[in-house]
Amino acid sequence: MNARLTKTAGLAVLIAAVVLFPLVFTNPSITEFGVLTLIYVGAASAWNTFSGYSGYVSLGHAVFFGSGAYLLGLLAEHWHISGFAVFGLLPLCGVLAGAIAVPFGLIALRVRRHTFVVITIAIFFIFQIMAYNFSFTGGSAGILAPSISMSPTTYNDPFYYIAFAIAVLVVLMSWLIRRSRFGLRLLAVRDDEDRARGLGVPVTRIKLTSFVASAIPIGMIGGLWMFFIGQVLPQYGFDPTFDLAVALMSFLGGFGTVSGPVLGAMIVEPLQQWLTLEFTASNLSLIAEGGLFLLVILLLPRGVIPTATERIGKLRASRTARTPNAEEALVSAGDRP
Repeated sequence: MNARLTKTAGLAVLIAAVVLFPLVFTNPSITEFGVLTLIYVGAASAWNTFSGYSGYVSLGHAVFFGSGAYLLGLLAEHWHISGFAVFGLLPLCGVLAGAIAVPFGLIALRVRRHTFVVITIAIFFIFQIMAYNFSFTGGSAGILAPSISMSPTTYNDPFYYIAFAIAVLVVLMSWLIRRSRFGLRLLAVRDDEDRARGLGVPVTRIKLTSFVASAIPIGMIGGLWMFFIGQVLPQYGFDPTFDLAVALMSFLGGFGTVSGPVLGAMIVEPLQQWLTLEFTASNLSLIAEGGLFLLVILLLPRGVIPTATERIGKLRASRTARTPNAEEALVSAGDRP
């Protein structure tokens, strides 16, 4: 009970700190870090609901991110929507991402894990090339985001709180999936797909449903990112480093856990943004990200949270073993002269 109360209190403190963050730190440069961090909290958690729970590492989720980004710009342009009304287009970005995920998943999920990775990369580059060459995407010039009239000091605030709301919903979805019968089936697929199929688990349907569920919030996040940045270009909307980033965040915090991607995103994204600002003329942030990925895989293959939990458990067990219980203490005392 004490452990549950501690977790609940810690979660309440974390939520309160995130809610109050833009009110305490009003510098737009700092709140911009906050917006991008929350965007990646949601993206990494959504990616983990498929890859972390199924064991199929996807390097093609940038397809959903870029599709959502482009759709928001196109709908706002053709429907003449501007201002806060643009936020109402975010669910449509999620719908498009989910619709794309169905044929994407039906193709990619026909194969097993290592081949699946290659197929997701191939489909990603197909979408990136299409964004460069189709006229309605603006080609290499991209698409501009609609305008929103706000004071520069508070411009980031609506993006911050909407990103926070999406992140909370995604983490809640991840938690519910983890505790559900559907989640148990998904974890069974991760542990032994052939055995799960033999036990009657509808493997293909389970994997596809999880794949689509992870795509929908990433499409919404892509739309929010495009509106916040102000423009989408093919190399940034369909960016291969996006998949590297969300994978690194999930592996760092704890692959296949609910809180792991959250912790990973809150560490990696601010660090990457700081490195980008400090070393604008180099690709040091990308080099550091790749190096960190290698260190995590080599030194912390299970992630920070599972490793820390395991070590704390071992420490408690060793302390319990060293401490004699009350009966042994009484016997020892009675044996003394």
